[in-house]
Amino acid sequence: MENKQAQSKANGIGACHGRGGFAISIMLCAVVMLLVIGAGVMSLGLHSRRFAVHTSSEMTARFAADSGLTKAFYEMNEKLKVIPWNDSSLPEGTDEDLLNTDATYSYQVTGNLDGGYTAESIGTYGMKQRTVKCSLPLQGLFEYAIFGDDYIHIKNGGTVDWYNSDDGSLQIGTNNTLADSIVLKNGALVNGDVVIGAGGDPDVVIDKAGGTLTGSTFIMPEEYDLPQITVPEWLNALPSGGVITTNITISNSAKYDKINLGNNKIITINGPVNLYIVGDIILKNSAQLRIIDSNDVFLNLYVGGNIEVDNSSAINNLTEDASVLKIFGLESCESIVIKNDTDFYGAIYAPNASIVMMNSGDVYGSIVGKSVDQKNSADFIYDVSLKDVSIEEEGVRFVIKQWQEE
Repeated sequence: MENKQAQSKANGIGACHGRGGFAISIMLCAVVMLLVIGAGVMSLGLHSRRFAVHTSSEMTARFAADSGLTKAFYEMNEKLKVIPWNDSSLPEGTDEDLLNTDATYSYQVTGNLDGGYTAESIGTYGMKQRTVKCSLPLQGLFEYAIFGDDYIHIKNGGTVDWYNSDDGSLQIGTNNTLADSIVLKNGALVNGDVVIGAGGDPDVVIDKAGGTLTGSTFIMPEEYDLPQITVPEWLNALPSGGVITTNITISNSAKYDKINLGNNKIITINGPVNLYIVGDIILKNSAQLRIIDSNDVFLNLYVGGNIEVDNSSAINNLTEDASVLKIFGLESCESIVIKNDTDFYGAIYAPNASIVMMNSGDVYGSIVGKSVDQKNSADFIYDVSLKDVSIEEEGVRFVIKQWQEE
């Protein structure tokens, strides 16, 4: 009996020891698993941290490189303001600090007018480097056939086409995103593309209203810049010739207060002329501003007031070369109304002006304004050669193209 009790007690003690050992084993396994998980989490955290630091360093180096490219771009356009242009000292900088960081950038512009310019910038942050490059071509004011900052209206039967290029193309455009900012009335034709303001919906902005578009529609990534034109200092400093009211021949650059040309009177441009009119230009019935057909003739017309070309009057460019006549509406120019009695050859840039063309003939060239109305069924024909600009032209600027990262 006693042996049986002793045996039973021994068995109980063994069972307790067995259960305790099992519990300890479970606890040890749990601890090991927690250690493994903890080590894994720690490793993942360290890896994530290294990755974050790596990515942050690369991004900072890239920001630095972009800053260098932006500075090179800015300095090239500032250099344009110094006349004459000089290729001997192009923008460059070494190890310049990126504001509020420990990053630096170095940049350099290389090239020449004949072959074009390239900008390269290297951004450095810690052990990371990023290199960005772009070309810096010249761009003028007349990249678009027609550009209306607020709107473009092409009336019934009006055609927009192009010439003066083997593989020409054209775009008309607006910065606006409101409904019906571009309207093509019955029978109107645009033989090219339409570009609308950033964030706009082409189906809302463009009202074909019976018109036809042969090309595509595009949305600008950002607002198209329309810089204000100022009169060259040397031209502004000339003494004023007063008000032109009667026949006159102008062969040299000049400044006048106003043009108020009487019926049947003619202003003849006979030479390379930069003309600054401080106030309005008014051509009354059958009056003409005439440019003779000669190899060395041109007219750059700066206008501080408004322009009104009445019925049967004309701005008559006898060279039939749109690049010969360029009209620049200054900041105070708010209205240009041309009822030309003949074909109009020229380029108009007046970013603050409402421009109305009511010609009995066709229009050859380019028009940029606050708004553009083509009121008749005449053709508007874009001179693609206006895209080809020189360093001396009014409003020319460098733009960034063919951007790439290495």
